[in-house]
Amino acid sequence: MKKLFLDDLRTVDMVYDYIQISEFEVVRSYDEFVAYIQKNGLPDFISFDNDLGLNELGEVAPDGYAAAKWLVYESGLDLRELQFKVHSANPVAADQIRGLLNNYIKFLKE
Repeated sequence: MKKLFLDDLRTVDMVYDYIQISEFEVVRSYDEFVAYIQKNGLPDFISFDNDLGLNELGEVAPDGYAAAKWLVYESGLDLRELQFKVHSANPVAADQIRGLLNNYIKFLKE
């Protein structure tokens, strides 16, 4: 099972104490997230953080919600079998990510 962990600061073991760290590929930014999926295809499981810090210009970087929107609107991938979790400490953004992905996956399955 391919697993992807999107977070700018945390490590997998800071979020999941019951999952082997080696099961995850870690990406630290929106750009790394997109590049990983374009190169390797859709993983079976994605763990999303939302707030991904600053980019190289010192501006707020695209966030986990932007990554979820890319999956839905731009990737062209079939997300029906995607499993995901949102581990963001930002409750509003976490709800947005969950809502977008759950609603889209539900739409695809109907």
